[in-house]
Amino acid sequence: MTCGDRAFLLELAGVDEVLQYHASLQAADIAGVVDLVPAARTILVQIDPAVTELRVVLGAVEKMQIVPRHGRSESPVIDIPIRYDGPDLMGLSARLGVSPDEFIRRHSSQTWTVAFTCRTPGFGYLVGAGEPFDVPRLQEPRPEVPTGAVAMAGRFTSIYPRPSPGGWQVIGTTEVRMWNVERTPPALLSPGHQVRFIQAD
Repeated sequence: MTCGDRAFLLELAGVDEVLQYHASLQAADIAGVVDLVPAARTILVQIDPAVTELRVVLGAVEKMQIVPRHGRSESPVIDIPIRYDGPDLMGLSARLGVSPDEFIRRHSSQTWTVAFTCRTPGFGYLVGAGEPFDVPRLQEPRPEVPTGAVAMAGRFTSIYPRPSPGGWQVIGTTEVRMWNVERTPPALLSPGHQVRFIQAD
């Protein structure tokens, strides 16, 4: 789907295909592509019309090699210390039929990839490469989730960059700041970045 003469929208099957195409587009480094904006089922590809045309980029996308979902990534792995002290950890472990220790092992033993960002600046949706999770949202959202809360919903993990309402299940906390205007860039996590959660003492 074209969006004027400066962008087009790739509509994909789901987040796994979004990760594949996003990594593939980054690796292809197509001339004139100035930005990629992934979401849960789409990628917005923005171009500079002074450099290229939509038809040229669309043709290049059709011919590019697709990177496997769990293929090698050039992104560095960001280690984030986490205290698994969230108020929903015990109940969520019981709901999933595992002990809290097993839940923590599954969560911290896999590498997570930032699939996309949206909502509050610095709020990334991370997808795990290991054993999948299927976490229901809270029936009643909290009026405020604190900065640094590590939370899950569906198959995603995220870290709240600032206090805000939320219906995700909070499993822990971290002191690492997701958004800092004194940092360049301000957001610690961007699509394609890889994350490991390291259990803090």
